[in-house]
Amino acid sequence: MSTPAKIGIVTISDRASAGIYEDISGREISKTMGDYLVSEWEEEYVVIPDEQELIEQTLIDLADKKGCCLILTTGGTGPALRDVTPEATEKVCEKMMPGFGELMRTESLKYVPTAILSRQTAGIRGKALIINLPGKPKAIRQCLDAVFPAVPYCIDLLEGPYLECNEKEISVFRPAK
Repeated sequence: MSTPAKIGIVTISDRASAGIYEDISGREISKTMGDYLVSEWEEEYVVIPDEQELIEQTLIDLADKKGCCLILTTGGTGPALRDVTPEATEKVCEKMMPGFGELMRTESLKYVPTAILSRQTAGIRGKALIINLPGKPKAIRQCLDAVFPAVPYCIDLLEGPYLECNEKEISVFRPAK
């Protein structure tokens, strides 16, 4: 029996981390992963405030110590002064994967003109793919529907666990062998 894939889910929000409101964005990521994946997986779920050093340490911990193959963040990707998720992601990654952010913005622009304000990005730390998602639950699903078809193959290339997906929910791409 194989070890379940570990997926980090990080909500970055001052108010959610303070308990001012419920974290529905992180739960949407978890629900979406449950819809997409048929292989065994377990989540490492964290809610933290918009503090760059704390975001960096959380990403490092999830990638290096907890062994997450995929880390999905929500929040902190806009132009507000406290939005520092992309900066934290860039600081801890060895390789940036700009295509993820480009595709997510393109997808989001179909729904809202303010998508151009998003600074979502993605990168690689060790054997972990880190993707910054938007903060709104509806936008999270729209963006994951757009980029997730490439995620399992990216994790394959990083020598991570084989993510088997529910083809009725999401069609992923892996090149023919």
